[in-house]
Amino acid sequence: MTRTVFRGGRVFDGSGAAPREADIVVEDGAIRDVGTGLDADSAVDVSGRTVLPGFFDCHVHVALSHIDIWRIAQTPFSLHFYEAAHNLEATLRAGVTSIRDAGGADLGMKTAVNTGLIRGPRMQIAIRMLSQTGGHGDGTLPSGTCLVLRPDYPGMPSGIVDGPDEMRRRVRELVREGADVIKVATSGGVLSPRDSPKHAHFRPLELEVLVQEATAAGRFVMAHAQATDGIKNAIRAGIRSIEHGVYLDDEAIKLMLDRGTYLVATLVAPLGVIDAAEQGVSFPPGVLEKAHDVVDAHRQSFRSAVAAGVRVAMGTDSGVTPHGRNLRELELMRLGGMAPADVLVAATRTSAELLGVSDRVGTIEPGKRADLVLVEGDAYDLATLPDRIRGVYLDGRPVFEATPERAAVTV
Repeated sequence: MTRTVFRGGRVFDGSGAAPREADIVVEDGAIRDVGTGLDADSAVDVSGRTVLPGFFDCHVHVALSHIDIWRIAQTPFSLHFYEAAHNLEATLRAGVTSIRDAGGADLGMKTAVNTGLIRGPRMQIAIRMLSQTGGHGDGTLPSGTCLVLRPDYPGMPSGIVDGPDEMRRRVRELVREGADVIKVATSGGVLSPRDSPKHAHFRPLELEVLVQEATAAGRFVMAHAQATDGIKNAIRAGIRSIEHGVYLDDEAIKLMLDRGTYLVATLVAPLGVIDAAEQGVSFPPGVLEKAHDVVDAHRQSFRSAVAAGVRVAMGTDSGVTPHGRNLRELELMRLGGMAPADVLVAATRTSAELLGVSDRVGTIEPGKRADLVLVEGDAYDLATLPDRIRGVYLDGRPVFEATPERAAVTV
């Protein structure tokens, strides 16, 4: 097998250590060596650049291209499959080599990536978020019309569930359809028309049954959880990650620390709703007000969680915001109290740990898959980092090169 050395740059390995001058040898899609003065059959010149592990986004919606519900209602059903292919490509080109889709992507989309029919990051999929009647996943309007982001179809079962028995069955259905992770809404949300982000959803018994069934199938659970009580219910039930975490309090943070629960804040998400409104998107009454209401609380909750030492992974809710701009979240995390090195660790190693794949990806070290991102200049300048991505490699193969003339040459 051909061995390739990435030579002449600096390496941020995902451990939290400062970037250092080092070469990386890749063979058969895996990292074989990291050090100085290394040689190989061919070389990639990365002088002036920092090589980082491929980034993770632990909360995306690749089958959702915007949040204009009226426009979605008038769009041909099959178009979203083609849009998903475009969104996956944009995500990969942004430097995100692993994603957890939080609802909307089905097994066919994941299979298309895995078999090389379309290009995209490594994927874990939730397929559909579970919601109680009248909850965050219920699009029923006062008129009785139901406007949903995606209708039910084979491989995409309904997410509306009430009671422990229905919960047990629906988790089993999602596993049958190929879900890698189970997602549940333990509170209301911003975009849903008839609920509040401050109200807890599902009772503890329903959540306990959910976690039991997911655990029996070897799946983790992620919770859309904005309300304080909804967050606590999720943590106590054994759910692995809190998504959004808008209204954290001291007790919730302590519970997260005690249970080792991860926070995926998606700080950019409510800003995406506000941006969409400014661009002319019309929302049901109350949605925009909710978006404005949560911004400050969201930021303060994140800052408090970071200060306390809660484990943070990176996620954006892309789909609510444009795909391909995922790394905008990094600077918001820094502004929320994280050091730049800690932000980069959260978006690489910690995210890999959350998804249960840290034995394969997330850091640059021998034995890991060669998912690499090349950044021009200072990797700690997070505000401009998204604009300085110069190369993306998946399994050691280039999937995006800003300057192909510096690609591998035989030595």
